[in-house]
Amino acid sequence: MSDSNTTDFTNPSTFILLGIPGLEAAHVWISIPFCAMYTTAILGNFTILFIVKREPSLHGPMYYFLCMLAITDLIISTSTLPKMLSIFWFNSREISFSACLTQMYFVHCFSGMESGILVAMALDRYVAICHPLRHSTILTNPIVAKIGLAVVLRGGILALPYPFLARRWPYCRTNIIPHFFCGHIAVVNLACADIRISSYYGLFDLFSEIGMDVFFIAVSYTQILRAIFRLPTKDARLKTFGTCISHLCAISALYIPNFFSSLLFRFGHNVPLHVHVLISSVYQLVPPMLHPIIYGVRTKEIWGRLLQLVTHKET
Repeated sequence: MSDSNTTDFTNPSTFILLGIPGLEAAHVWISIPFCAMYTTAILGNFTILFIVKREPSLHGPMYYFLCMLAITDLIISTSTLPKMLSIFWFNSREISFSACLTQMYFVHCFSGMESGILVAMALDRYVAICHPLRHSTILTNPIVAKIGLAVVLRGGILALPYPFLARRWPYCRTNIIPHFFCGHIAVVNLACADIRISSYYGLFDLFSEIGMDVFFIAVSYTQILRAIFRLPTKDARLKTFGTCISHLCAISALYIPNFFSSLLFRFGHNVPLHVHVLISSVYQLVPPMLHPIIYGVRTKEIWGRLLQLVTHKET
């Protein structure tokens, strides 16, 4: 390869996103459920924010964390889905190098925040069940604000190396990304350099962020279950455990797709590329869509306020 050709993409001005490779003919049809899920995520999360803001009785730690989760879900889905739909509908595949790095940062930053918020919600469940009389004195508004700030700072700081590492590599192979968004590994795999630093940092971030979060959630629920089993009656145990169902569903919606996506990306070398991309899209789409549904249906305070608003408008 001549020098002129090898330097074509050393500093690429744009990347080309393929969407879902191998399923280009079905892009329009695939876009229908994706658009429906994105619309559900937008409407559902804005509804959660509206109801919590409107109702003073919901101004407590659990609902503050729920609002943080809703904001995070809105940003995660909006950072990838509009571009995906523009690829599917208008064949708008180009994305500038700077926009690609910005999208990469937002995806990794707010994914980390989302996981951290679930840890904060686990802490709220632990205090509410194991120390119910001290809940309001332990999780005061200043403490909740500090927890929220810690979650934001951790996510923001740990995501910073991703765009900086991606920017430092030379890209002399191609500028075509076989995906619908600029994920870190998807981008750096195009580099014509030793990218082990990027791979190692990705693993470090996975274990230090997701791994530690799962550990803390597991510890919290171990203590919660111990407290539940000490309750005197079966009805009391079921009622107390029922307050955790929404949070456990939210955890499952986030971590199960993330787990399978990570495993496939690192070990599923014989799996078709479109399967990788589809599972990754589930991780990007499903949690933001399911979280407001889970909390809206399972949390009687939110469901009750929503019904009041609907019936009030009808009357």
